[in-house]
Amino acid sequence: MNEKPTGITADKTKQQFQITWSDGHVSIYPLALLRAACPCASCRGGHEHMSALPDPALFATYMPIDSPSTRLTNVKAVGSYAVTVVWEDGHDYGIYNWSYLRALCPCERHRGKLD
Repeated sequence: MNEKPTGITADKTKQQFQITWSDGHVSIYPLALLRAACPCASCRGGHEHMSALPDPALFATYMPIDSPSTRLTNVKAVGSYAVTVVWEDGHDYGIYNWSYLRALCPCERHRGKLD
């Protein structure tokens, strides 16, 4: 994937995370989806379940909307290839790389696909 973020915004009031990509596409992620899709080994159920693509079932996974597990407290850059999201419940193990986030975009065009 060649696309890189040109802007990242977290809106705690709207409970969404937004990325503007270098091709002009804007991805808006509900925070509950972002948490459900945490790519860490613990959330994925072990290293044998790790994948470059998000599990399609994530788009239908229920997560509480306003709980410590879905309230974002911080976003940290990981080099120039990813971010780590820090959640209010203390979870901060997932490294969301750009390819994974692009495939996690809820829009029909990008959902579950590596560009």
